[in-house]
Amino acid sequence: MNLIKPNFWKNNNLIVFLIWPLTLITRLFILIKNNKIAYKAKINCICVGNIYLGGTGKTPLVIKLNEILKKKYKIFTIKKNHKDQIDEQKLLKKKTNLIISKSRVEGIKRLEKNKKNIVIFDDGLQDKSISYKIKIVCFSSISGVGNGKLIPAGPLREDLSELINYDAVFINGKKNKYLINKIKKYNKNIKIFSGRYILKNKKDFNLKSKYLAFCGIGTPENFFNLLNENKIKIKESIIFPDHFNYKSSDINKIKKLAIKKNLKIITTEKDYVKINKFKNIKVKFANIDLHIDKKTNFKKFLLKGL
Repeated sequence: MNLIKPNFWKNNNLIVFLIWPLTLITRLFILIKNNKIAYKAKINCICVGNIYLGGTGKTPLVIKLNEILKKKYKIFTIKKNHKDQIDEQKLLKKKTNLIISKSRVEGIKRLEKNKKNIVIFDDGLQDKSISYKIKIVCFSSISGVGNGKLIPAGPLREDLSELINYDAVFINGKKNKYLINKIKKYNKNIKIFSGRYILKNKKDFNLKSKYLAFCGIGTPENFFNLLNENKIKIKESIIFPDHFNYKSSDINKIKKLAIKKNLKIITTEKDYVKINKFKNIKVKFANIDLHIDKKTNFKKFLLKGL
């Protein structure tokens, strides 16, 4: 689903009031999902998901969890097969032992023969058909909880009250006291961890050059802020919907603008894995690493939960 989040998801206004009755449909679907009998896997399952729709940094955290745990366990990543999430699938395949399955339970059953395996799910907190050992909710410090309303009146996939059923929150970005207080309101005992992105390949970029930056991710501000923090000069920027499926016409548009303004081109790694099939454009991507604050405490939390 190519999604551009509407402005009214940020604040409550008349449009939110008018659309709010449609959230009753969302609540009905949630109720049906919550009544499912959860499958109890024979191996440990960690789920990294979100409540806020898109752009919360699930995939980078899944990759980081693989790095942390792979010295002690055999780690696999499972992602449900969504055709509109090819970018995340390619990125996870490149950096983890990825299994793409029709259903998450099917993916688990393929790995249960070896009980030493650990499965990390990229997304799936709203899939109540599985009993996860550790459940981590991701938030972006930029987006927070938006207007706090359910889809379609707001950006939430489920009520914040569901936080009572989760083990930890991971906040991506700068400290957001309002967000932390909001989370604690619904679960005062939940563990809260945080982190930020680091540009690993800064040396690949000439700081004297000027760039056109484009991306199709859930929270594009994270990408542009990272470039600004590393003093990469962005003169033009183009934002596409999350999980955007690039066509030749889109690439030509980017290329023509870059040539016209004499700019080099930069994008995210998530976008790059989709556009590198186009050979007529020269693009570099920002290779990021997720730096976890108080990493030792985070690692202890994971090992204790397993």
